[in-house]
Amino acid sequence: MENVKFILVCLAIFAGLFLLALWLEKLVMKERKKLSDTHYITYTAVLSAVAGVLMLFEIPLFFAPSFYKLDLSELPVLICTFYLGPVAGVVSELLKVALKLILKGTTTAFVGDFANFAVGCSFVLPASVFYHSRPSRQRAVLGLVVGTLVMTVFGSAFNAVYLLPKFSALFGMPLDVIVGMGTKVNGAIQSVSTLVLFAVVPFNLLKGVVVSLLTMLLYKRVSPLLHLGDDRKKERKEAKKGK
Repeated sequence: MENVKFILVCLAIFAGLFLLALWLEKLVMKERKKLSDTHYITYTAVLSAVAGVLMLFEIPLFFAPSFYKLDLSELPVLICTFYLGPVAGVVSELLKVALKLILKGTTTAFVGDFANFAVGCSFVLPASVFYHSRPSRQRAVLGLVVGTLVMTVFGSAFNAVYLLPKFSALFGMPLDVIVGMGTKVNGAIQSVSTLVLFAVVPFNLLKGVVVSLLTMLLYKRVSPLLHLGDDRKKERKEAKKGK
């Protein structure tokens, strides 16, 4: 029964985030460039696949328990959502987690994988909305800053209220044992609230800062390759008009 409830919550949150992304996209991308379905699906799939592979490479953190590890899978997702919009960002988050589960499975009773999706969306959606509302480098930077802050607040609260208790229930590990894993790396961690304060908060901040910096470094270099398809489509249209 606990598993069924968890699955229903996952489905409900995905549906809610997808609908939110759809509404936000219509709100901020009224003059969205027209791309073919093939173009849209191909780029979303490719960048999601890269993100899924990056999820396999996890970096342990000295200040957090072993089940909190840093990965850079949000980098291709951000590139995807900056190029295609909020909906593509949410879909890419889901696809990367699905691919990771196919390739590696789960070690956290699916709770960590669900957390990666939900918390990742809390980073990607604000960044995408701020950027697409008035596309520019400054708006991209602002979006990444806001996304990092939203992810830190939401991710920390979500861990405290839902994810850690759910991990405890599904994984069969008492909360005090989970807290004890945090105590081993930081003596100041003595409760769920201090675990969140001294491990989850810095974890999300670090992830947001690192991924944001890499995105700003790479997006400008990758963008011309992404827009090659746009240019070719425009050339074909102009050629048809000329005939």
